[in-house]
Amino acid sequence: MKYLPLLLVLLFACRDKPRIDYEAQKAEVFDHAAVVGPHPLATEVGLDILRQGGNAIDAAVAVHFAMAVVYPRAGNIGGGGFLVYRPASGEAITLDYRETAPAAASRDMYLDSAGNVADGLSTLGHLAVGVPGTVAGIASMHERLGSLPWDVLVQPAIDLAVGGYHLSASEVDRIKRYHADFAAQNTTTPFSDTTVVPGSQVQQPELGATLVRIQTDGRDGFYRGETAALIAAEMRSGGGLITVEDLAAYQPKWKAPIKKEYKDYTIISMPPSSSGGVALAQMTEMLEDYPLAEYGFQSPRATQLTVEAMRRAYADRAEYLGDSDFYPVPVDSLLDDAYLRDRMADYRSDTAGTSTAIVAGLMPMKETFETTHISIVDSLGNAVSITTTLNGNFGSKVMVDGAGFFLNNEMDDFSAKPGVPNMFGLVGKEANAIQPGKRMLSSMTPTIVEREGELFMVLGAPGGSTIITAVLQTFLNVVEFGMDLPEAVGAPRFHHQWLPDQILYESAALTGGTIDSLTALGYQFREVESMAVIKAILVLPDGRLQAAADPRNADDDVAGY
Repeated sequence: MKYLPLLLVLLFACRDKPRIDYEAQKAEVFDHAAVVGPHPLATEVGLDILRQGGNAIDAAVAVHFAMAVVYPRAGNIGGGGFLVYRPASGEAITLDYRETAPAAASRDMYLDSAGNVADGLSTLGHLAVGVPGTVAGIASMHERLGSLPWDVLVQPAIDLAVGGYHLSASEVDRIKRYHADFAAQNTTTPFSDTTVVPGSQVQQPELGATLVRIQTDGRDGFYRGETAALIAAEMRSGGGLITVEDLAAYQPKWKAPIKKEYKDYTIISMPPSSSGGVALAQMTEMLEDYPLAEYGFQSPRATQLTVEAMRRAYADRAEYLGDSDFYPVPVDSLLDDAYLRDRMADYRSDTAGTSTAIVAGLMPMKETFETTHISIVDSLGNAVSITTTLNGNFGSKVMVDGAGFFLNNEMDDFSAKPGVPNMFGLVGKEANAIQPGKRMLSSMTPTIVEREGELFMVLGAPGGSTIITAVLQTFLNVVEFGMDLPEAVGAPRFHHQWLPDQILYESAALTGGTIDSLTALGYQFREVESMAVIKAILVLPDGRLQAAADPRNADDDVAGY
């Protein structure tokens, strides 16, 4: 029998005495080490590993697996992610364990007979799934940088899957929201909307068994043998493309980070197949010479200037960014100081820019936040920034029969048809067209910041296309507008991504006449409930660690000692 989603066994509904064994802590200062993550049970796992003498990578491995159990809408073993790692001494490095297109994928696989993008094919169901990279990435980071034994780090997730945990209200809300999709993509369900309530205790024995195979055999416990066979069988059952050969061939990639100076700070972030590092570096360079602090937080002048930097970076993203193994991404040219100064040459403070007038500057050659992020600093000063995802909430909504985990819908992050927006409204071109084995472009922006050569900040977020601009604004809130970290993380945000040509803003953002002033110049606005969910750690002047979890997500949590 096929069991659907996250609740493979519903032990009891707890409707008489609902209980939740955890409570999210949003901000705290710690003397030695800190973890910020999407769920209190996952951050607790990370803290336990740090207390056992594990380093930041050990904690990240354990938290990653724990998230796959307690935060399955985004924490995962069926998706992919990015790591930015800065050791206490030595050079920063990144790991790309983004999903890849299966060998049978093709450029026009989501187009109908008329050449138009077929609704839902790249977002829902088996055909939307890319080859998962998460387990290979976790195994690779542990092999290179970990210190504690692998089996010790996987065990907490097994305990949570087999022993069970209690659902929070926010997780119950997500289950109910996608219940119809779960039912459409899977054969049976052991629960209904009325049986799943906050406090329900759940167990996931099939996921537990999958984690035991990973614990025993490492990456081969996922990419070969029983788990691989179960994934391939699931694909065949629903018309998906992934084969056991695709799984066996998957490899994560270690890469040099994107680095960019901003005044006394060095921003360290992800290279392609992430667009985040390049776009973040472009925006900070375009803004560096302007007196943002003098203009004031979300003043008309500061907001307009930031919007115009965003617009230009996202125009370049659409034209030039993709998997650099398949397309000659001109990173050096995109980050050239003279090029970026020239990008702002047509900026005018007395009139609105327009996206029709802003094209990619080099010579030719739906909001959803269900990614998640971990920021960790250990007692030695090693820093980890990891963003991982299934793409949409619960990915493709397909759970692997017999293995107990959701598969991603990352194929939507390709350009199904160049120039046609994806589920986040992002437009891509030939650089991000579908090719077998290619990594799809991402907005994930795990980032580490140094100040005069010393660790200063670790941050990142879920939030689809709004990730990059949320990371930018959080950084600027601290270094330009003088906010402490919890204030910087919680401050209301705005966003512009070139197309559509409008400024998105949270309801509390852009007050004091800013919207009226910019509307008078010709800008268009659209209010949204929220955008991106930052998880950050700041090194205070006395060396202590200020950790901040975003109030936009009820379960975001900090832990440390």
